[in-house]
Formats: sequence, C-alpha cells, structure tokens
Amino acid sequence: MNEQDSKRRIKLTETEDGNVLFNVPFPKDLKDLKGMAPIVIKQPYHIDYIHSYGQDSPFFAGLANGKLLGTRCGPCRYTYGTPRLHCMVCGEPCAWVELPREGAVHTFTVCHFGGEEFLGETPFILILVEWPGVDTLFLSRLVGVEPEAASLAWIGMKVCAQFKRLSKFKPTDVYFVPG
Repeated sequence: MNEQDSKRRIKLTETEDGNVLFNVPFPKDLKDLKGMAPIVIKQPYHIDYIHSYGQDSPFFAGLANGKLLGTRCGPCRYTYGTPRLHCMVCGEPCAWVELPREGAVHTFTVCHFGGEEFLGETPFILILVEWPGVDTLFLSRLVGVEPEAASLAWIGMKVCAQFKRLSKFKPTDVYFVPG
C-alpha cells in the first residue's frame, strides 16, 4: 500500500453484532472458487406485521369480552357460526348476532401434530360445534377430555364455550369444555 492509498483509507468501528465469521476458507488459486462450498449462516429476522381484522373486528371484540358472535342474513335468515359479512346463499348483508355459549360436538379429530400455536400441546382435540338454529359449524378446541380416550360417544356431547382471560385477538381466545 502506498502513501496516497493509506491517506484515503478510513477505518470504521467494528462490532461483534450480526454475523462474525472466523477462518473463512479461501483458495490460493482463484480458479478453485467454483469448487468452494457455500457459506451458510443463521441470521435472526424480525418484522412487525400490521394486520387489520376489517369486517371481522366485531368477532374478535366479542371474544375479548366473553361473547361468541356469528352473523345472520335478514332476508333468508341463514345463520353463520363463523361470521360472514354477506350471505353466501342470497348475497345480502348479514347482521351480527350473539351465539349461545352451549352447543354440541358435531365431529372431532385428535391432532398429533400442530402449528406453532399448539406445538407444545399435542395431542389436542379440534371439534366442530353445532347449535340449534345455526346453519354452519364452528371450529374450536375441546379441552378437559383426554385425547387418548377419544370415542364416538363424544359426537353430540354438550359443550360450553370458555374464553381466555387475557385476549390475544386470535380465534384461540375461545375454546370449549364438556358441559
């Protein structure tokens, strides 16, 4: 390095945050670069995601306040256990209605694998809840029964909605117990 190059060189402060690599292999002959193994690093990544519940906001506000909400079409009276803004039968706008806390198991499955939300809780039970006068079913968890004791006798079993005390504004804020 000559005197002029050393005058142009500016040194930045170096820290040990991020990726610090030591002994990175580099061939003596540049022709050997094509055969070099790829450098693989693990890098944490974080992003704040802003999400709007839009038309479903009343449903999540209901969960946070211990209420289970569905919707009902005015003209055809079709009632949705999982809310819809417009009726899927006639296309008209739906109105919000409170669903009963008590329902019955229409069907169930025992899950031995789950997404991140339930990874540490397998096996767990998912049920479809039905209510008299409600035309669609509602997917939720059943707690308070042993997954290993799964039985067809559970079909039709009365269940009651429970709500997490600290709402996370997620569908998992409501769950069902035998009732």
